[in-house]
Amino acid sequence: LFKIPMRVLVTGGSGLVGKAIEHVVKQEGGCLEGEQWTFLCSKEANLVDLQQTRAVFEKYRPTHVIHLAAKVGGLYLHMKENLHFLRDNLRINDNVLQTSHERGVTKVVSCLSSCIFPDKTTYPIDESMIHNGPPHDSNFGYSHAKRMIDIQNRGYFEQHGRRYTAVIPTNVYGPYDNFNFENGHVLSALMHKTYAAKKEGTPLQVWGSGTPRRQFIYSLDVARLFLWVLREYDEIDPIILSVGEEEELPIKDAVEMIADALDFKGQIVFDTSKSDGQMKKTASNAKLQRYLPDFTFTPLSEGIKKTCDWFVNNYDIART
Repeated sequence: LFKIPMRVLVTGGSGLVGKAIEHVVKQEGGCLEGEQWTFLCSKEANLVDLQQTRAVFEKYRPTHVIHLAAKVGGLYLHMKENLHFLRDNLRINDNVLQTSHERGVTKVVSCLSSCIFPDKTTYPIDESMIHNGPPHDSNFGYSHAKRMIDIQNRGYFEQHGRRYTAVIPTNVYGPYDNFNFENGHVLSALMHKTYAAKKEGTPLQVWGSGTPRRQFIYSLDVARLFLWVLREYDEIDPIILSVGEEEELPIKDAVEMIADALDFKGQIVFDTSKSDGQMKKTASNAKLQRYLPDFTFTPLSEGIKKTCDWFVNNYDIART
């Protein structure tokens, strides 16, 4: 059977996962002969706007879409602006999925977030438990909008036979992340803070107690898995992309790895007046293991070292 080479449109192409996919496609032979890959950034099209979404699909005529674009912020910004995050993300997702359907896109792989998991739950959480109760209060707007992608995927399959699916990575980190103190992801914000504390000779102030546990996954591992999902994974139901449960570790252990990677020798202070968020969100990667028993994840210390090196060498272009 002759397959027409894919034309892949990646929304959110300038973000953490988008840049990692671009690296795998361009540097690791992830692009097969005849394929076209387009990495879209928000400057080129505001996907909250249906006309702009349609125009960009008209321009690139994708056969496949990797949907990463989202309105995101750190824990503290989400707590302040839940309605904003809900409405903008509902619009973005509906525009991308409905336009994909109208234009006959073969497959869409969207990116969900581990924050969609129910707050009150048993652990580990697996793919069947996503809708079993409300998500954590802190970012309910974003979480509910993300959950709706899974509902919508089901609808497109049942009503139109579309194979639109989603992945749920746990805490992703790596080059091109948002390293901003206020609204960056936890590891990246900590890398920036450690870098600054070292430069200024001040103690490293870590928000919270350092005891919440997380599963961290290196962005390039996520990217390699995204390509596998796009090419091979045939379910509509989402799949969790994560290291194993036994790899979940306290934030303070990661802080020590960051201090090592940046050669920070100063004092580390945990500011317990700041909220910790969820204490754990242990996710099961049993489904992924079943499909890809031999996949090897980048060890956390190695990924942290690579990301810290990237940050130091690209400080001028990093999102800070």
